[in-house]
Amino acid sequence: MNNFNDDYSQARREVGNEAGLTRFMTRMYANMTLAVLVSALSSFLTLTVFREQIFGYMSQHSGMIWIILIIPIALSFGISFRATRNPVASFLMLMAMAVIYGVEFALICAAFTGTSITAAFLSASAVFLTMTIYGGVTKRDLSKFGAHATAALVALIIASVINMFIQSSAITYIFSYIAVIIFTVLTAWDTQNMKRIYLQYGNQVSVGGLAVMGALQLYLDFVNLFISLLQIFGMSSRD
Repeated sequence: MNNFNDDYSQARREVGNEAGLTRFMTRMYANMTLAVLVSALSSFLTLTVFREQIFGYMSQHSGMIWIILIIPIALSFGISFRATRNPVASFLMLMAMAVIYGVEFALICAAFTGTSITAAFLSASAVFLTMTIYGGVTKRDLSKFGAHATAALVALIIASVINMFIQSSAITYIFSYIAVIIFTVLTAWDTQNMKRIYLQYGNQVSVGGLAVMGALQLYLDFVNLFISLLQIFGMSSRD
């Protein structure tokens, strides 16, 4: 009889975990999708309604580009450290980041054709969806791949900073392919990692906060995939 009760309790815990995990993943993807939509709207408004004002201001205040590059980094750290303590504030920071990235995308996309932008977005979406599904369903531990991809990303960032002074288009083109590989791996790893974190700590911290933190990771993966593919398609079309 005791064995039956133990088995029944275990089965209920497993069902509860599975249902809770589904709700968590749905919430995480909803936050991430909303951030992408906010960025798209922000970018569209920058390129149309507010184009003259924003582009004019940027041309007169070149230092502003560094500010809009630094602010999202600061916000991402704020979300990472505060997500489980203050989910609402973290969600608002994620949306603020999405708006700023939208402005950045507009400044970047102004140098590319609509065909390149569309191709990059569709390709990034296809790669992202494939890898996040794989990361969510695979039983294989992706920790080693995630660690290697993170190390490669750090090296790529350092090399990209150096290339800012060299300004080699060939190096930029090569780095874009490397970035696509890195963020393809990180998309699968971040999905699996957030799933693991929820199953381990979901009953100890704010699930809403975890969902925002996961949305941040996936949003950054998608954004970097898009930018890298945009550079590849854009530079290829010019050759």
